[in-house]
Amino acid sequence: MINTETLTIAATHAHLTNGDFSVKELAAAYESTIEKKNPDINAVIEVYDDIAAQTKAAQQRFSDKTATVLTGVPLAIKDNILIAGKKVTSASKILTDYVAPYTATATQRLADQGAVFLARANMDEFAMGASTETSYYGVTKNPHDLSRVAGGTSGGSTAAVAMGGVLAALGSDTGGSIRQPASFCGVVGLKPTYGAVSRYGLMSMTSSLDQIGPITKTIDDTEVLFDALTGKDPHDATSVDYEKVKQSRAAKTIGVPRAFLEKGIDPDVQVLFEATLKKLADEGYIIRDIDLPLLPYSVPTYYIIVPAEVSSNLARYDGMKYGLNVPGDNLLGDYLNTRTEGFGREVKRRIMIGTYVLSAGYYDAYYGKAQVVRAQLRQQYIDAFSQVDVIALPTAPSPAFKIGEKSDDPIAMYLSDIFTAAANLAGICGVSVPMGTVVRDGVQLPVGFQLQGPHFGEHRLFDIGRVIERVRK
Repeated sequence: MINTETLTIAATHAHLTNGDFSVKELAAAYESTIEKKNPDINAVIEVYDDIAAQTKAAQQRFSDKTATVLTGVPLAIKDNILIAGKKVTSASKILTDYVAPYTATATQRLADQGAVFLARANMDEFAMGASTETSYYGVTKNPHDLSRVAGGTSGGSTAAVAMGGVLAALGSDTGGSIRQPASFCGVVGLKPTYGAVSRYGLMSMTSSLDQIGPITKTIDDTEVLFDALTGKDPHDATSVDYEKVKQSRAAKTIGVPRAFLEKGIDPDVQVLFEATLKKLADEGYIIRDIDLPLLPYSVPTYYIIVPAEVSSNLARYDGMKYGLNVPGDNLLGDYLNTRTEGFGREVKRRIMIGTYVLSAGYYDAYYGKAQVVRAQLRQQYIDAFSQVDVIALPTAPSPAFKIGEKSDDPIAMYLSDIFTAAANLAGICGVSVPMGTVVRDGVQLPVGFQLQGPHFGEHRLFDIGRVIERVRK
């Protein structure tokens, strides 16, 4: 019997190569898990209808001896990453039944290796939220406690991996949207350096921050997927030739911004974080306190820049070009009716805030200053990485919170990103690795340890992440 909760990519490849089971049988096992668990969790919006053709093609690669380590691996893809001919809606009513006209570079690179796209994963509408509660398709629940959120905005992808519905998944991270749900669901989530993975075919929310990244059960699996996703893409001018810019793997010094950890963190999470640092020190790593004075301003800065770009990027959804159309008495009525009915509350909130901060009277007061802070924060990170190899923080200030707990308090919801947003503003890489559990209402809830690395320093994170996985056991 195939245990979908414990398989890794390397083990799966070995089993498929040895003929212990077929690609078809593997996909069927994961489909069965989705069928059993998804009605309660709502991680998956759709199981694709061409799985038989995909598994047949993948199996042929094993027969031809052309299979790679990713051939036949069942994946979930976040509902804002395009696959030609398949529905993609960013979990929004305004894009109901929209079919992708082309394939994203990230998904194409995985398809080229024979990966099997099993399902479309739920998410916060247009990647706006911190809990996957804003989806048009309903809330995604945490597999560890169905009364709690899975995290956001890639909550569907992380919950699908955590519940054993897929072997791995793709998500997108704009301010912590891979790392925070990975922490809540007890899996590994990587936010790559901006430019390491092509954004071509990712529905834009905040173009200067968005990054596609992998969600897996282990650091080894994350590294396999990341290496497959990287590379220069002629369709994306922000992408780079990763092999030419990647940093050395060597890392011995871990920086900790202590002053930033004094407020707003759950005491149990703090205890686990310090215990993990102690274990890393016992393994020979040097733990050094550092100062990043602008970290407390990262969330306010983030929530000026994000709505500003949202108000611009979402202007294309007007009922004229594609998606939902709700007729009005005239052209303006068409626009107003379509956007009123098609967008959810959080999307409307951010469009309005973004339009405000970009307006003639307030651009310099808000958006201009936010960009100055962003540039200074980036420089502070560069300076810090001249003293330390990586930086450690908790991934989130608490374990997963209750569904509905923060729905009416957007500021409290936004502060879920307090330890993650800065990495996106600076364009650096970050990974969340499970560091243990805390008890809430009699349930063991996972929490994550976050490592941030310099630009293109992902492999440093992988090596230390493997140590964390080993000492945690």
